[in-house]
Amino acid sequence: MLGDLRKTVFLPLILTFCLVSATGCAPYNQTAGSRLEPVVVRLAGGDWGYPSPYAYHEQGPGYYKMLLVFDTLLEKDEGGIIPWLAAKWEESGGSRVYTFHLRENVRWQDGKPFTAGDVVFSWEYARKHPRAWSIDPALVDEVRNLDEHTVRFRLSRPNAAFLYKLAGFPIIPAHIWKDVPDPYHFTEPRAVIGTGPYRLASYSKGEGVYRFEANRDFWGPKPCVDVIEMVPVEDGVLALEQGKIDLAAVPPDLLERFQNKPGYHVAKSPGYWGYRLIFNLEQNKALARSELRQAFAYAIDRPGLVKKCAQGAALPGNPGILPPNHIWYNPNVPQYRYNLRKAVELLEQLGWHDRDGDGIREDARGNRLAFELLLAQEDVQLGELLKQQLRKAGIEVKFVSADLKTRDSLVKQGKYELAVTGEGGWGNDPDYLRERFTRSEKGTGPLAAGGTWGYDNPTVERLAKEQLHETNPVKRRNLVAQLQKALAEDLPELPLYYPTPYYVYHASVYAGWTFMFDHHSLCDAKLSYLASL
Repeated sequence: MLGDLRKTVFLPLILTFCLVSATGCAPYNQTAGSRLEPVVVRLAGGDWGYPSPYAYHEQGPGYYKMLLVFDTLLEKDEGGIIPWLAAKWEESGGSRVYTFHLRENVRWQDGKPFTAGDVVFSWEYARKHPRAWSIDPALVDEVRNLDEHTVRFRLSRPNAAFLYKLAGFPIIPAHIWKDVPDPYHFTEPRAVIGTGPYRLASYSKGEGVYRFEANRDFWGPKPCVDVIEMVPVEDGVLALEQGKIDLAAVPPDLLERFQNKPGYHVAKSPGYWGYRLIFNLEQNKALARSELRQAFAYAIDRPGLVKKCAQGAALPGNPGILPPNHIWYNPNVPQYRYNLRKAVELLEQLGWHDRDGDGIREDARGNRLAFELLLAQEDVQLGELLKQQLRKAGIEVKFVSADLKTRDSLVKQGKYELAVTGEGGWGNDPDYLRERFTRSEKGTGPLAAGGTWGYDNPTVERLAKEQLHETNPVKRRNLVAQLQKALAEDLPELPLYYPTPYYVYHASVYAGWTFMFDHHSLCDAKLSYLASL
């Protein structure tokens, strides 16, 4: 099967949100195809690490900054996966062999030619030095360059998510990285030489300032933005009004400050970033009962969280995990709509009684129904609302707050009872359900760092593995729907809500913004800064 310009591993995306499409390089400062002045776009900064494939911070937008400099074989636009460094590909061998035909005359930013050898090297290097974007080595039997512009991946088994994962796999230059033993601390200028449309001109770790300049020798669509600057701001909305930045996420209650002003445009993001309440079934055995987790779900007013925490600009969490904007979302799963009486009934059935009428629930041994809730310091408001709602059902919560990095580390190590986390990636290929809710082969914890500790459900395990190897999209979609239903019934975690923020931008500065089909941020898409394909 031949890959072409609109080859995709997903069904066509029907956009249910306001979308601003790129229409080529900004016409307001072009005449007869020539620029009147350079286009400089300023965005809110913050330190997200050095934008090499190994030194950026994994939590946050550092990955997308890196992808301004580095390319992947495949790319993502509004509708799915498209060719990028690979101009086309063929699938054969029962969906186990993929042959990629690379674009010719592509050069690294130091002038060296890009070849199939760089692709093979990138794969072998990632096997030795894994990163969040790495592909499971067990998935691939062999990566081989057939000639300078042809590379073949031979998979150990058919994998429905392979092309999607490859679209997130940055290719690095062998002539630079072959002599780098520790890529995680390699932050020399050579570490940010890619084939991408932008070069890193400067980076200030202390201030969180980045400056990217257009790569005029870029092989692909012409960069429409000459300079991308990321600068520190205390208040994004105020900075947008003052002209210090050109795009910002704006809360719903402040939108009217921009809606009727000339020059400002508004776009609404899909819900592909989300908050979730995760349970550690190993740390507290009481949480191993699905009925207790269901009681949590009934006791938590998720639409109320949307109203109070997101001012209405969010979608309530779906117990089936995939958000409503996901193209494989299954709406026919248990929803556990807010029902305090149902929550109390479940707790009573489990033996948690309010014996003294003081709202404190205990079991027959006098143990209180109380939990520690780990959360990031900036999520305390959300934590307070959860605490108040759960308290009405007789579930006590004590906060353990930490900075983001500490929280993420503790979650990764399984050192929590309950935790609230917030992250993107909810629009990704649905194989993340397998990564999040199946156990590692070593049996030492979940397959994914943010997965559910102590969770073991044979039905979920079976469906998760079957969907991974089912390359027929109709059959796979049915398996993923069943998987969502099984997860909603067992409830290993509870998605709380998916923010759908409003972005406001200065159209007089730049108007070429576009979303990716699986991602929530308007300014993270590489294609936002390039001419239309």
